[in-house]
Amino acid sequence: MTMGPLLIGIYVLVLASFVGFEVITKVPPTLHTPLMSGANAISGITIVGALYTAQTADVTTSNILGGLAILFATINVVGGFMVTNRMLQMFGKKK
Repeated sequence: MTMGPLLIGIYVLVLASFVGFEVITKVPPTLHTPLMSGANAISGITIVGALYTAQTADVTTSNILGGLAILFATINVVGGFMVTNRMLQMFGKKK
């Protein structure tokens, strides 16, 4: 019996979701900001890959998914920079 690519993709998504949730919940609060910086770097790579995927003018599934990946990765990068900026302001000089 062979499994289709969609079924394998769903299996990987569900498994990665459970593993990701377990890993993130075990991180102490003092490490969240350095991990956010790492997540920003990974999201930047995701944006570049999604731009490559969504480069044609044809409306296909890969273009739609690439556009969604660009949207969500951009939200993640902007949110990460906002959190990092807020943390840096907390350690700055008081006015």
